[in-house]
Amino acid sequence: MLNIIIFIVMIIVATYAGYLLRRYIAERKIQDAETQARQILEQAKKEIQERRREVELEAKDLLYRLRQDFERETKDRRLEISNLERRLAQKEENIERRLGLLEAKEKEIEIKLENAKKQEEAIKVKEMQLHALIAEEKERLQKISSLSIEEARQILLNRLNEELNNEKAVLIKRQEEELHSVIEKKAKDLVSLAIQKCAVEHTVESTVSVVNLPTDEMKGRVIGREGRNIRAFEMATGVDVIIDDTPEAVTLSSFDPVRREIARLSLEKLIADGRIHPGRIEEIVERTKKEMEEKIREEGERAAFEAQVNGLHPELIKLLGRLKYRTSFGQNALLHSKEVSFLLGALASEIGLDFKLARRIGLLHDIGKAIDHQVEGTHAKIGADLAKKYNESSVVVHAIEAHHEEVAPESDYAVLALAADAISASRPGARRETLETYIKRLEKLESIANVFKGVEKSYAIQAGREIRVIVHPEKITDSDAVNLAREIRKKIEEDMEYPGQIKVTVIRETRAIEYAK
Repeated sequence: MLNIIIFIVMIIVATYAGYLLRRYIAERKIQDAETQARQILEQAKKEIQERRREVELEAKDLLYRLRQDFERETKDRRLEISNLERRLAQKEENIERRLGLLEAKEKEIEIKLENAKKQEEAIKVKEMQLHALIAEEKERLQKISSLSIEEARQILLNRLNEELNNEKAVLIKRQEEELHSVIEKKAKDLVSLAIQKCAVEHTVESTVSVVNLPTDEMKGRVIGREGRNIRAFEMATGVDVIIDDTPEAVTLSSFDPVRREIARLSLEKLIADGRIHPGRIEEIVERTKKEMEEKIREEGERAAFEAQVNGLHPELIKLLGRLKYRTSFGQNALLHSKEVSFLLGALASEIGLDFKLARRIGLLHDIGKAIDHQVEGTHAKIGADLAKKYNESSVVVHAIEAHHEEVAPESDYAVLALAADAISASRPGARRETLETYIKRLEKLESIANVFKGVEKSYAIQAGREIRVIVHPEKITDSDAVNLAREIRKKIEEDMEYPGQIKVTVIRETRAIEYAK
């Protein structure tokens, strides 16, 4: 009985325990379900927020793209409007220019009408004068009818003489004008032809010569102990020897180019020989002087041969050779003399003068420059005295003396010598101009071109003998480019001084550029 009760109690306890267990499990599941529900809810909230952010970003991106498209369209529209405004402005300028041309044409037509009216009035006056002359002639005829034959002949001859004098005066004046025009054109043709036939190079020299040394140690040997070598060298040659910090070089300075050349050759020989002492210096210098005299004579003979001038006195030939070492404004005197000889010969042959005599005058015209630093007087007067001393003809002597108008030219050869000397000295590139003047001229040339409307940039090239002007193609038309070149040319002629001529080139270029991507 007890066992049954215990069993029943155990069953009841077990049942209650199972109930409690099931209740606990149920509550646990409910809690888990609530937790899971909360997690699902939070996850949903997060997904909603992320989705919301994505939608906002997409909206912002769309708005940004729309704004960019709008700005691009606005920019294109503004550019199109700007191009239209520029085209309208250009059309307005063209219209204004055409209106200006029309006004000018109207004024020209008005002037022509006024001239026509004046001519018509003048014609009426002439008709009145003609009627008056006819009436006067009738009166004269009436008088003549009562005159004798001799009296009528005398009156007729007097009238014819007056008319012929008037016609002769008009004819002489017309012939003088035509002759002046023909002479001017012929003179230009002669000068151009003479210049074309002559193309002589020119050199630029200075008053110093530089002798290169094999090493800097050689400077000490050139100076010598206590400077005895350099003193002996300066006394023997008559030049100044400058030894400074210039590496491996010695400078020789002298106003006399012949002395300077003798010193240069002597120093080069001493350096090559290696024996440098006062006795050796004097020996080398004396030998070099003799060689230099021979070289000068050869240069004179070569110049006379090239100019086809024969029979010159040996002393004149030596003086000609000395001109090789004489310069004037950077132009070599011997080359200048040969050039004048060629020019003078060409001019003389064109007008029928003696070709050989003209070349002789041209070659000798500056002979006085060979000794002008030794003798007082101008080189033209010294040259004339030398030519007279060495038995040159009076025509040659006078042309030499008159080639700088120190005396009045009295022969055709003297006039031609003056002209040929001026051509040789003043042609472009013959004589040296300073770098500063050269640069200023180029800068002024470019600045003149840059002030014109429509010019983009300009470049002075060919040492200032040409200027290239680049213009904006949208502002300058082809016809405007022609007018612009003419205006720049006029401005250069008015504002500048320059040798020779300057070529003005206006470049109008249109470019279309695209990029393949």
